[in-house]
Amino acid sequence: MSLGSFPDVTLVQARRKRDEAKAELDDGIDPVEEKRQRRLKAELAAQTTFALVAGEYIEKMEREGRSPATIKKARWFLELLDGIAKRPIAAITPHELLDVLKRVERRGHHETALRLRSFAGRVFRYGFATLCTERNPADILRGALTVPRVKHHAAIVEPTKVGDLLRAIGGYMGGPRPCMHSGSRRMSSCAWVSCGRRSRARSTSPKRTGACRPSA
Repeated sequence: MSLGSFPDVTLVQARRKRDEAKAELDDGIDPVEEKRQRRLKAELAAQTTFALVAGEYIEKMEREGRSPATIKKARWFLELLDGIAKRPIAAITPHELLDVLKRVERRGHHETALRLRSFAGRVFRYGFATLCTERNPADILRGALTVPRVKHHAAIVEPTKVGDLLRAIGGYMGGPRPCMHSGSRRMSSCAWVSCGRRSRARSTSPKRTGACRPSA
Protein backbone atom coordinates (compact mmCIF):
# COMPACT_ATOMS: atom_id res chain seq x y z
CA MET A 1 0.00 0.00 0.00
CA SER A 2 1.45 3.35 -1.09
CA LEU A 3 1.20 6.32 1.28
CA GLY A 4 2.51 8.87 -1.23
CA SER A 5 5.90 10.12 -2.33
CA PHE A 6 8.28 12.55 -0.65
CA PRO A 7 8.23 15.58 -0.56
CA ASP A 8 4.51 15.66 -1.50
CA VAL A 9 3.82 13.62 1.65
CA THR A 10 5.85 14.56 4.70
CA LEU A 11 7.10 12.04 7.26
CA VAL A 12 4.46 13.17 9.76
CA GLN A 13 1.68 12.73 7.20
CA ALA A 14 2.99 9.30 6.18
CA ARG A 15 3.03 8.15 9.82
CA ARG A 16 -0.54 9.41 10.31
CA LYS A 17 -1.72 7.55 7.20
CA ARG A 18 0.08 4.41 8.42
CA ASP A 19 -1.71 4.62 11.77
CA GLU A 20 -5.07 5.15 10.03
CA ALA A 21 -4.48 2.10 7.82
CA LYS A 22 -3.53 -0.01 10.85
CA ALA A 23 -6.72 1.13 12.64
CA GLU A 24 -8.82 0.12 9.63
CA LEU A 25 -7.15 -3.30 9.53
CA ASP A 26 -7.92 -3.75 13.22
CA ASP A 27 -11.60 -3.00 12.40
CA GLY A 28 -11.61 -5.59 9.61
CA ILE A 29 -11.48 -3.01 6.80
CA ASP A 30 -9.09 -3.43 3.87
CA PRO A 31 -7.57 0.07 3.41
CA VAL A 32 -6.64 -0.65 -0.22
CA GLU A 33 -10.19 -1.69 -1.12
CA GLU A 34 -11.61 1.22 0.86
CA LYS A 35 -9.43 3.64 -1.08
CA ARG A 36 -10.53 2.09 -4.39
CA GLN A 37 -14.20 2.37 -3.44
CA ARG A 38 -13.77 6.04 -2.52
CA ARG A 39 -12.11 6.69 -5.87
CA LEU A 40 -14.90 4.93 -7.79
CA LYS A 41 -17.54 6.82 -5.80
CA ALA A 42 -15.87 10.14 -6.61
CA GLU A 43 -15.65 9.26 -10.32
CA LEU A 44 -19.36 8.25 -10.38
CA ALA A 45 -20.39 11.45 -8.62
CA ALA A 46 -18.43 13.52 -11.16
CA GLN A 47 -20.21 11.75 -14.04
CA THR A 48 -23.69 12.12 -12.48
CA THR A 49 -24.42 15.60 -13.77
CA PHE A 50 -27.58 17.65 -13.30
CA ALA A 51 -28.40 17.20 -16.99
CA LEU A 52 -28.13 13.41 -16.66
CA VAL A 53 -30.46 13.27 -13.64
CA ALA A 54 -32.87 15.75 -15.23
CA GLY A 55 -32.98 13.59 -18.36
CA GLU A 56 -33.86 10.55 -16.28
CA TYR A 57 -36.55 12.55 -14.49
CA ILE A 58 -38.09 13.68 -17.80
CA GLU A 59 -38.05 10.07 -19.05
CA LYS A 60 -39.92 9.11 -15.87
CA MET A 61 -42.49 11.81 -16.64
CA GLU A 62 -42.97 10.31 -20.10
CA ARG A 63 -43.48 6.80 -18.67
CA GLU A 64 -46.07 8.23 -16.29
CA GLY A 65 -48.07 9.52 -19.25
CA ARG A 66 -47.50 13.27 -18.86
CA SER A 67 -48.72 15.34 -21.80
CA PRO A 68 -46.37 16.17 -24.70
CA ALA A 69 -46.71 19.88 -23.84
CA THR A 70 -45.53 19.22 -20.28
CA ILE A 71 -42.57 17.18 -21.51
CA LYS A 72 -41.64 19.88 -24.02
CA LYS A 73 -41.74 22.54 -21.31
CA ALA A 74 -39.56 20.40 -19.01
CA ARG A 75 -36.93 20.08 -21.75
CA TRP A 76 -37.08 23.85 -22.26
CA PHE A 77 -36.50 24.39 -18.53
CA LEU A 78 -33.46 22.10 -18.73
CA GLU A 79 -32.07 24.24 -21.58
CA LEU A 80 -32.48 27.36 -19.44
CA LEU A 81 -30.49 25.67 -16.65
CA ASP A 82 -27.44 25.22 -18.87
CA GLY A 83 -25.32 27.05 -16.28
CA ILE A 84 -25.47 24.01 -13.96
CA ALA A 85 -26.37 21.29 -16.46
CA LYS A 86 -22.85 19.87 -16.75
CA ARG A 87 -22.05 20.18 -13.05
CA PRO A 88 -22.16 17.09 -10.78
CA ILE A 89 -25.58 17.29 -9.16
CA ALA A 90 -24.16 16.48 -5.72
CA ALA A 91 -21.73 19.41 -5.94
CA ILE A 92 -24.16 22.16 -7.01
CA THR A 93 -24.50 24.88 -4.39
CA PRO A 94 -27.46 27.21 -3.77
CA HIS A 95 -25.29 30.11 -4.98
CA GLU A 96 -24.79 28.46 -8.38
CA LEU A 97 -28.49 27.78 -8.84
CA LEU A 98 -29.44 31.28 -7.68
CA ASP A 99 -27.03 32.82 -10.19
CA VAL A 100 -28.75 30.95 -13.06
CA LEU A 101 -32.22 31.95 -11.82
CA LYS A 102 -31.22 35.59 -11.35
CA ARG A 103 -29.97 35.77 -14.92
CA VAL A 104 -33.44 34.78 -16.12
CA GLU A 105 -35.06 37.19 -13.68
CA ARG A 106 -32.88 40.13 -14.81
CA ARG A 107 -34.30 39.72 -18.32
CA GLY A 108 -37.73 40.47 -16.85
CA HIS A 109 -38.98 36.87 -16.92
CA HIS A 110 -40.07 36.69 -13.28
CA GLU A 111 -42.69 33.96 -13.74
CA THR A 112 -40.25 31.84 -15.76
CA ALA A 113 -37.62 32.15 -13.01
CA LEU A 114 -40.13 30.93 -10.41
CA ARG A 115 -41.17 27.97 -12.55
CA LEU A 116 -37.51 27.23 -13.24
CA ARG A 117 -36.74 27.02 -9.51
CA SER A 118 -39.70 24.68 -9.07
CA PHE A 119 -38.49 22.41 -11.89
CA ALA A 120 -34.94 22.35 -10.52
CA GLY A 121 -36.35 21.44 -7.10
CA ARG A 122 -38.21 18.46 -8.59
CA VAL A 123 -35.03 17.27 -10.31
CA PHE A 124 -33.05 17.53 -7.07
CA ARG A 125 -35.79 15.64 -5.18
CA TYR A 126 -35.65 12.90 -7.81
CA GLY A 127 -31.86 12.83 -7.49
CA PHE A 128 -32.22 12.53 -3.71
CA ALA A 129 -34.67 9.65 -4.12
CA THR A 130 -32.29 7.84 -6.51
CA LEU A 131 -29.26 8.38 -4.21
CA CYS A 132 -27.53 10.80 -6.60
CA THR A 133 -27.40 13.71 -4.17
CA GLU A 134 -27.98 14.40 -0.49
CA ARG A 135 -29.44 17.91 -0.70
CA ASN A 136 -31.85 20.12 -2.60
CA PRO A 137 -30.45 23.65 -3.12
CA ALA A 138 -33.75 24.81 -4.64
CA ASP A 139 -35.56 24.47 -1.30
CA ILE A 140 -33.18 26.95 0.31
CA LEU A 141 -34.02 29.54 -2.36
CA ARG A 142 -37.70 29.84 -1.48
CA GLY A 143 -38.50 33.54 -1.32
CA ALA A 144 -35.29 34.60 -3.09
CA LEU A 145 -37.02 35.47 -6.37
CA THR A 146 -39.41 38.26 -7.27
CA VAL A 147 -43.06 37.23 -7.29
CA PRO A 148 -44.79 39.13 -10.13
CA ARG A 149 -47.87 41.12 -9.20
CA VAL A 150 -51.05 39.73 -10.73
CA LYS A 151 -52.89 42.33 -12.80
CA HIS A 152 -56.65 42.07 -12.43
CA HIS A 153 -58.89 43.55 -15.11
CA ALA A 154 -61.77 45.72 -13.98
CA ALA A 155 -65.24 44.19 -14.19
CA ILE A 156 -68.00 45.86 -16.17
CA VAL A 157 -70.59 47.06 -13.67
CA GLU A 158 -72.23 49.98 -15.46
CA PRO A 159 -75.46 48.96 -17.28
CA THR A 160 -74.68 51.06 -20.37
CA LYS A 161 -71.28 49.41 -20.80
CA VAL A 162 -72.85 45.96 -20.35
CA GLY A 163 -75.17 46.81 -23.23
CA ASP A 164 -72.20 47.83 -25.36
CA LEU A 165 -70.55 44.48 -24.58
CA LEU A 166 -73.66 42.50 -25.57
CA ARG A 167 -74.02 44.46 -28.82
CA ALA A 168 -70.33 43.82 -29.59
CA ILE A 169 -70.80 40.09 -29.00
CA GLY A 170 -73.93 40.04 -31.11
CA GLY A 171 -72.24 41.86 -33.97
CA TYR A 172 -69.12 39.67 -33.97
CA MET A 173 -68.54 38.24 -37.47
CA GLY A 174 -65.36 36.26 -36.82
CA GLY A 175 -64.65 32.58 -37.39
CA PRO A 176 -67.38 29.92 -37.32
CA ARG A 177 -66.51 28.58 -33.86
CA PRO A 178 -66.89 31.91 -31.99
CA CYS A 179 -70.12 32.63 -33.91
CA MET A 180 -71.46 29.19 -33.03
CA HIS A 181 -71.19 29.97 -29.33
CA SER A 182 -72.24 33.63 -29.49
CA GLY A 183 -75.68 32.74 -28.19
CA SER A 184 -74.26 30.97 -25.13
CA ARG A 185 -71.93 33.92 -24.51
CA ARG A 186 -74.87 36.33 -24.57
CA MET A 187 -76.83 34.14 -22.16
CA SER A 188 -73.86 33.78 -19.77
CA SER A 189 -73.27 37.54 -19.90
CA CYS A 190 -76.84 38.21 -18.89
CA ALA A 191 -76.74 35.63 -16.11
CA TRP A 192 -73.21 36.67 -14.98
CA VAL A 193 -71.96 33.07 -15.14
CA SER A 194 -68.18 32.67 -14.95
CA CYS A 195 -66.26 30.51 -17.43
CA GLY A 196 -65.34 28.03 -14.69
CA ARG A 197 -68.94 27.56 -13.60
CA ARG A 198 -70.08 27.22 -17.22
CA SER A 199 -67.50 24.49 -17.88
CA ARG A 200 -68.47 22.64 -14.71
CA ALA A 201 -72.12 22.87 -15.72
CA ARG A 202 -71.32 21.27 -19.07
CA SER A 203 -69.33 18.47 -17.42
CA THR A 204 -72.08 17.66 -14.91
CA SER A 205 -75.09 18.04 -17.24
CA PRO A 206 -77.09 14.80 -17.68
CA LYS A 207 -76.52 12.89 -20.90
CA ARG A 208 -79.36 12.12 -23.23
CA THR A 209 -80.46 8.53 -23.37
CA GLY A 210 -82.96 6.69 -25.47
CA ALA A 211 -85.53 6.84 -22.65
CA CYS A 212 -85.56 10.65 -22.78
CA ARG A 213 -86.38 10.87 -26.46
CA PRO A 214 -89.97 11.67 -27.39
CA SER A 215 -91.89 8.86 -28.97
CA ALA A 216 -92.39 9.06 -32.72
